[in-house]
Amino acid sequence: MVEMTLESVGDHQLDAARNSPNGRAARTLHSGARLRQTLIALTAGTRLNEHQSPGDATILCLRGSVTLHAGERSVTIPAGSLVDVPPQRHDLVANDDSLVILTVGLG
Repeated sequence: MVEMTLESVGDHQLDAARNSPNGRAARTLHSGARLRQTLIALTAGTRLNEHQSPGDATILCLRGSVTLHAGERSVTIPAGSLVDVPPQRHDLVANDDSLVILTVGLG
């Protein structure tokens, strides 16, 4: 069992995103046979381009806010909110410097 402080890991990832030319940084927190969790740091205005849904997934916003676009639908996810990722193509845009945890069910 590995313990970590999301606050310190998040601070580190945001620093890495701010120093990255693409405005983002990610770190896998857990990768198992049935579940993967990734901490993603995005600087304000950074977009994760449209991509297919990986299956059952959620986004938990820890800091800042992001907007999830899927087809004609958009939802803003503020800090402290959890949203299901729709099973269709979507993108994600950081409204502020943000930290999110993407949780994906595998198989």
